[in-house]
Amino acid sequence: MKSSGESIGDAAARFGLDTHVLRHWEDAGLLHPARDDADRRRYADADLVRIAVILRNKAAGMSLDQIRVLLDEDAPDRHRVLEEHVAELDRRADEIAQARAMTAHALRCRSHDITQCPRFRSHVEDVLEGTARWRVVNTEPPS
Repeated sequence: MKSSGESIGDAAARFGLDTHVLRHWEDAGLLHPARDDADRRRYADADLVRIAVILRNKAAGMSLDQIRVLLDEDAPDRHRVLEEHVAELDRRADEIAQARAMTAHALRCRSHDITQCPRFRSHVEDVLEGTARWRVVNTEPPS
């Protein structure tokens, strides 16, 4: 009997994923593919759309828990989670805009040492004042 839908291998390959990722998302309750007579996963068009939604939202910085809420139309805190994520995206957009302005200024600045440029200093005032908020990424070289 011919199965409808894509195999896990085909679905994973379509999105450039390893099959274990789709299994993990299924275990996390994000995917619910049908099974064929041999108990193999079969991914229908709706499943493929969910995978695309998961990928796009992961790229936007959402956690799997947030995505689970997004995909659950009956989740009681759905709007709160989405509003919080929009606020986080706005914060990140502001940080990117500031980083871009700082980099563009450094590119155009005639000062060879940008730390001596009084206008450039305005881009780091919040850091100097201790009011900047950021996530420090490991900047140490691997040992």
